[in-house]
Amino acid sequence: MNLEALQRKYAYTLARVGLNVQKGQTVLVEAAVEGSYFTPVFAEECYKLGAGNVVIHYLDEANMKVAAKYRSDADIRKLEEWEVLRNQQYLDEGACFVRLEGVNPELMADVPEDQANAIFAHIDAERNIMRRASREKHCQWLIAMIPTKEWADFILKDIPEENRFEELWKLLLKLCYIDETNDVVETWEQLKARKQERGNKMDSYHFTKLHYTASNGSDLTVELTPDSKFGFRPRPSDAVSFSPNIPTEEICTTPEKFGTEGVVYASRPLVLGGKSIENFGFRFEKGKVVEVIAGEGKEMLEALVRMDENACYLGECALVEYHSPISMSGRVYYTTLIDENASCHLALGRGLARTQPSDPRYTFNDSTIHIDFMIGTEDMHIVGTDAEGNETVVFEHGDFSI
Repeated sequence: MNLEALQRKYAYTLARVGLNVQKGQTVLVEAAVEGSYFTPVFAEECYKLGAGNVVIHYLDEANMKVAAKYRSDADIRKLEEWEVLRNQQYLDEGACFVRLEGVNPELMADVPEDQANAIFAHIDAERNIMRRASREKHCQWLIAMIPTKEWADFILKDIPEENRFEELWKLLLKLCYIDETNDVVETWEQLKARKQERGNKMDSYHFTKLHYTASNGSDLTVELTPDSKFGFRPRPSDAVSFSPNIPTEEICTTPEKFGTEGVVYASRPLVLGGKSIENFGFRFEKGKVVEVIAGEGKEMLEALVRMDENACYLGECALVEYHSPISMSGRVYYTTLIDENASCHLALGRGLARTQPSDPRYTFNDSTIHIDFMIGTEDMHIVGTDAEGNETVVFEHGDFSI
């Protein structure tokens, strides 16, 4: 099977496994303008599954960068009325949506942090319209990647330039379990079953907290609630099943809002507003970020935790083995979707749970943001503690030990 055929198989995987497009359904697409070569292939696979309409909007960050030089930060952040309304009717009628990300890690390198913050705030505010629909209407959603030349040139410098783009495609296909012979639906069902089994195993211990330590200085305790489930999370009986992230290796849950204590350091870069931030950390007290630890990029991180009153609290803790396929590829991808599946991670902002805990003594966080950052290391050690004080080693040397 040639690369073009595998690219189409990838498009089918996104449409069938990721979104699980239903007959007559509208598919809303946000795609990086650099990925416009792929969107017609994806749209065709959606139509083959019976989509009633595929509506594509392109994200043009290069033009947003130019605009940010000449417009005020307030104007850049503002959502115009047409941006708020352009997808609402589709969402009200049961549309699903997908974000097809392309990466240009150097695009915003020369942009001041306040301008990059404004660009990020605008993009994130528009995406919140979709996120709100996913929570309130239980519609399917998906985030996936489109290889771009700029991305390939940045992360594959050790490969001859003329081969980089094709090699990036081959790498992405491998990470998404797509090859010439496999049935991708069956392959992904098996992957989901393995993750479900692992999540159920975690839940069987009824942990009340997880204690993370690593040689980079991380020493963090995250409190869990009785409703913090790593395994099955119920959805309405009439909701369509889907896989929101491709690729994915994580199991994850929503922690108690006010129960995080200690310090944690990032193990991989975080890209915000198109700018890459490395070598940073956060200090938490009573669940809240009380200190941003960073050199370059500190201003952006401090602005991030001030995005709203709850942006400084955690909304997710996710477990990923260090020796997972994405980590073992030996690459840093400079996109959260892939890098978070190479490493244990946490997320600032909105929790994963759709409702608050059943016990009123606990709280799940809500926020306009949900920003993952990677913390897993080769020597990460995690100990879980249950209500009786029993301790169980969950991670040893970066991998599961249960």
